[in-house]
Amino acid sequence: MPEPVITARGLTKRYGDVVAVDGIDFEIPRGESFGFLGPNGAGKSTTMRMIAATSTPTAGSLTVLGMDTAHHGPEIRAQLGIVPQGDLLDEELRVIDNLIVYGRYFALPRAYVKERAEQLLDFAQLREKRTARVDGLSGGMKRRLTIARGLINNPRIMLLDEPTTGLDPQARHILWDQLFRLKEEGTTLVVTTHFMDEAEQLCDRLVVVDHGRIVAEGSPSSLIRQYSTREVVEVRFGSGRNDAAAADLQGVGSRIDVLADRVLIYDDNGEHALQAVLDRGLTPITSLVRRSSLEDVFLRLTGRSLIE
Repeated sequence: MPEPVITARGLTKRYGDVVAVDGIDFEIPRGESFGFLGPNGAGKSTTMRMIAATSTPTAGSLTVLGMDTAHHGPEIRAQLGIVPQGDLLDEELRVIDNLIVYGRYFALPRAYVKERAEQLLDFAQLREKRTARVDGLSGGMKRRLTIARGLINNPRIMLLDEPTTGLDPQARHILWDQLFRLKEEGTTLVVTTHFMDEAEQLCDRLVVVDHGRIVAEGSPSSLIRQYSTREVVEVRFGSGRNDAAAADLQGVGSRIDVLADRVLIYDDNGEHALQAVLDRGLTPITSLVRRSSLEDVFLRLTGRSLIE
């Protein structure tokens, strides 16, 4: 394993009586794409702010690039690329000027910043929008510009907080491709998300966070193998009927979860489990056999949907 670039031991953050991050431990090696997966309010963004040295831990230790975040904030931030949840772009400036002005905050030479900005226009596929005002860009273009801006200082670590929130599927896939290219170039990526497919696409390894605690850790595939079955059957019986149907399905599959709009049946052979449903005289309105996902892992670990 490469040497860790981020190490947390007993990392804790309290706001009065509220414990946002509750004594978590993790290590992120150089060049890895590491994810924090969890629902809103789980402590993901709070952890990211501590990694970025903009929020001081209440207890525990946190080092980034070998430096203590409590004492070396400016030195750490100079080597980070930050992509916040909101784009926070200068809407009235041109695309190229957003990159150049932001680069100057790092006290980088003007000639370097201009050259780097031109390179990042190509990376973000925004060359044709070079002189356009930001307020005229689409949501996907703004997000790509935000990522490009976070790369202006050629960071060793990129912190991406919910990087594709609000984007359509096509824009999300374009961003995923760009982030994969960054990882191939050796940049360490730290991602927070509540999108299960995004975590599966982007992360070599991740932790599932709930109520400020880490409840599972591993690669997406290993977590699915450990906490779920190979396949899942989704059946819908209509409003008010799912609970009653689930009671009649006891013994089918290895586990059953009842959600507001559907019943999930976990089994390594989904077609076999679906046939068992029909054999019991139950006729769902719709049915689907699919492979297990990280959403199923989260349901197993926390008992609720990630989108709550």
